[in-house]
Amino acid sequence: MLLDKLEWRYAAKKMDPAKQVPADKLERILEAIRLTPTSSGLQQFEVLVITNKEIREKIKAIAWNQAQVVDGSHLLVFAAWDTYTAERINEMFDRVNEERGVHNEGWENYRRMLLNTYPQRDPEVNFQHAARQAYIALGTAMAAAAFEEVDCTPMEGFDPDKLDEILGLRALGLRSAVIMPLGYRDAAGDWLVNLKKVRRSRDTMFRFID
Repeated sequence: MLLDKLEWRYAAKKMDPAKQVPADKLERILEAIRLTPTSSGLQQFEVLVITNKEIREKIKAIAWNQAQVVDGSHLLVFAAWDTYTAERINEMFDRVNEERGVHNEGWENYRRMLLNTYPQRDPEVNFQHAARQAYIALGTAMAAAAFEEVDCTPMEGFDPDKLDEILGLRALGLRSAVIMPLGYRDAAGDWLVNLKKVRRSRDTMFRFID
């Protein structure tokens, strides 16, 4: 049951570098990311899956030396579009038309509306919007990892400009938004592993408006 898996998961503070995430589990987590809903279905981000130790050591150095970056099995970097362009918008709409084999007037009107709005906006506004879509995918990834009983640690504690430089993201029209090591907890060395999960109560979390 998904709720049981979410109760099991926590942000692992120490991972076991000797344990690797099996390829089938990794692929299911990545497929869950690919299936994530995004605004207008544009999928405004890419995910870099990094196993290279040398690169991860460089990233660790600009990520507050958080050991999970190198001790985890894989490091996922969620990199959002730096802005919206007509090419990026048209690519998605053309792909939908091709795969569905239909052309819909309302759909094309929606395309024109986006083309007349998004590319003209400030690039920083566009990046922030795209980054929020990457965060939706991060949530999906965390739930998928929990379902597979794979540990993960979402991280904002890194220097995004330096990470972009290490990975050459700006040349790809991308900017780093958030990173997430995948791996397996080192239960003997993780101070957080046995602590009770604490969340706000249902009454203070939800407001029902009838």
